[in-house]
Amino acid sequence: MAAGPTEARSAGARTLYLECESGISGDMVVAALLDAGASEKAVRDALASLPLGGYDVRITRKPANGIDCCDFDVVLDDAHQNHDHDMAYLYGDLDGVHDHHDHAHDHHHHEHDHDHAHDHEYDHHDHAHHHEHRNLSDVLAVIDAGSLTPGARNLAHRIFQILADAESKAHGVPVDQVHFHEVGAVDSIVDVVAAAVCLDNLGVTSAVVSPLAEGHGRVRTQHGVLPVPVPAVVNIAAAHGLTLAPRDAQGELVTPTGAAIAAAIQTADALPPAYAVRAVGYGRGKRAYEPVSMVRAMLIEPRPAQPTSAPDVLIKLETEVDDCTGEALGNALAKLFSAGAREAHYVPIYMKKNRPAWQIEVLCSQDRVAACERVLFEETTTIGVRRHPVERTALPREEKDVRTPLGPAQVKVVTLPGGATRAYPEHDSVVALAESAGVSYQDAYRAVLAAASQAE
Repeated sequence: MAAGPTEARSAGARTLYLECESGISGDMVVAALLDAGASEKAVRDALASLPLGGYDVRITRKPANGIDCCDFDVVLDDAHQNHDHDMAYLYGDLDGVHDHHDHAHDHHHHEHDHDHAHDHEYDHHDHAHHHEHRNLSDVLAVIDAGSLTPGARNLAHRIFQILADAESKAHGVPVDQVHFHEVGAVDSIVDVVAAAVCLDNLGVTSAVVSPLAEGHGRVRTQHGVLPVPVPAVVNIAAAHGLTLAPRDAQGELVTPTGAAIAAAIQTADALPPAYAVRAVGYGRGKRAYEPVSMVRAMLIEPRPAQPTSAPDVLIKLETEVDDCTGEALGNALAKLFSAGAREAHYVPIYMKKNRPAWQIEVLCSQDRVAACERVLFEETTTIGVRRHPVERTALPREEKDVRTPLGPAQVKVVTLPGGATRAYPEHDSVVALAESAGVSYQDAYRAVLAAASQAE
């Protein structure tokens, strides 16, 4: 089982990673957060304080693709029923050959996917069912009337504001004129408030949201048959930088409420380079998709990445000379290092007609190319220099001072990929130590190496 809320808090888990590889909806998020350790009592107490009726909450466990998941189900009474799980209604007869209203009522609603903001909460004025129409201020008034913490209340406000903005843009009307019988629906309010309470209860202060897997095709809504992703989801993704990841699946995998929750909490685009998992939860979807949709919520603690070899790009300069003296080459080498070369050397070669010559090779960063080329042209007899980028793997290193029986010295400490370190005495420091102590280079070198080993 997942860690309880106290355990999750004590472990310092404040970053949430919401993995949405098979879509996202409000009820799936709530279920995943409960499974990760959010307090069920806190959720029930907050919901009970709202001036809202017509529903019951059932929190159970159900499998999804072989994974044991939490299921958060808002069970509506007869006056608030909708068609969120009536697959025949949502996806059947989309070209309107038959009366889809009558067709939908012929199906038994097994479960209620209580989350969609365009949601399939229909305006049946000629039916016995009454669906409440609420504008944004009405919805926020319901939230403000409940006993929520300031953090949970503010987050619920933000989620509904995101939804309102998306619906306003989709329908071309001002935000205050958008009538949300879909957002104002009982199940949508319950989902948003429950999600806000869970996030506040877990102490989440930052969140990373994976790309949202989305299907394709069309879906029937109260506004008619709409393309997937529906306009509200597209608007939320565009306004808040969410990434949609198309899947080869027929149907709507991302609901507006799910997208709005993701948009409201996302604070980073990518996971930290290393992290510890403090708690994990799985929230199961309810629509009859294959595979079954689920959201995974991980409470993670960023950790420093293990030192590893890092790719680096340098510029390699090459040239050959057959008429340059050894003294000139030695002088050029010294000046190349002064100009910022990372490495420089010359090796004997044979050129055309078997002429003996020298090949000079220099490694430097891009910003030192001009200075190093100038040295080659001015201090040697070359009339042309080749250059090309080279990649290298450089281990992390740092300079350290150590104390030896002979006096202070400097070493270079390199960190290997597995985390172990290795120390190398600096040549110039060893020379200076040997001279000041009146010992041989080898004696000074061994003294520095021993001191470095003790300091690790």
